[in-house]
Amino acid sequence: MKRFDFAQAGSTGDAVRLAGASSRFLAGGTNLVDLLKADVEQPDTVIDINRLPLSAIEAMEDGGLRLGALATNADTARHPLVTARYPLLASAILAGASPQLRNAATNGGNLNQRTRCYYFYDTAAPCNKRVPGSGCGAVGGLTRIHAILGASSQCIATHPSDMCVALAALDAVVRVTGPAGERGIAFADYHRLPGDEPWRDNTLARDELVTAIDLPAGDFGAHYSYLKLRDRLSYAFALVSVAAQLRLEADGRIAEARVALGGVAHKPWRVPAAEALLAGAAPSEALFRQAAERITEGAAGQGANDFKIELARRAIVRALRQAAAGRPQSHTDKRIA
Repeated sequence: MKRFDFAQAGSTGDAVRLAGASSRFLAGGTNLVDLLKADVEQPDTVIDINRLPLSAIEAMEDGGLRLGALATNADTARHPLVTARYPLLASAILAGASPQLRNAATNGGNLNQRTRCYYFYDTAAPCNKRVPGSGCGAVGGLTRIHAILGASSQCIATHPSDMCVALAALDAVVRVTGPAGERGIAFADYHRLPGDEPWRDNTLARDELVTAIDLPAGDFGAHYSYLKLRDRLSYAFALVSVAAQLRLEADGRIAEARVALGGVAHKPWRVPAAEALLAGAAPSEALFRQAAERITEGAAGQGANDFKIELARRAIVRALRQAAAGRPQSHTDKRIA
């Protein structure tokens, strides 16, 4: 581990002033500390932001909900306003990590966690995300967990978050503050695809700090499911995950649909055109399969992860079926319903 200076921010303004090109913010530390130990991250300064008043979860006047960036994943998942208004988010959080990690990990940290690609963590391997221009060791390597959508020749890693998949489906807005003041970033615009700059995970500037996540008012109710498929049933990242929620009319037809995928791309994957196919139609296996084909259009494997293409399609159909029936996937009894 490289030696670094340690600073404690007393305010958001403090944190922004201390931030720079070679600094990192420390909250729960569940990802950053591992990266420091592995020499993947080598900042000159680590800025502790745990004293900042950013842990509240509060209703907004417009009917939405504001999640503080320093609220833990555990506190968020069990907050009564989250479980009542946004059960999809609570379900996604409970599908991730372990209880111990959820007790420490923060909402802001979850947004900004880095890929779990083997080659990113192996400092002896080439990785454009870790060392720009060094190449991508994953291409032609072990690719079981890697991307099938939105990848480039420069990087085929995936974003590891469960929470972010639900936030994508919920049309969340990320609130940030920096030297130029405060701004909101639509969730669809927050994370980036790798393109030719895979080292840029998101659109956050280095001297900007995430302060909150805003959830818009919604009325999807009980028709949701977060389905996570992985190599083992606990403490594992998704091979494919699906956040699905439907708003149904009185006659059972779909008024509105939201579907986002995790484990398949550099960011949570959502295709509004596929959601439009569902709107106004009666739920059916054929309709759900049509939407799944549209969502995975253009998917390409790397050999060892070719199976994820059909797995993603079947998972989408299963999650939509669960959502339509009002029987969300349980993360206590993890057998697939």
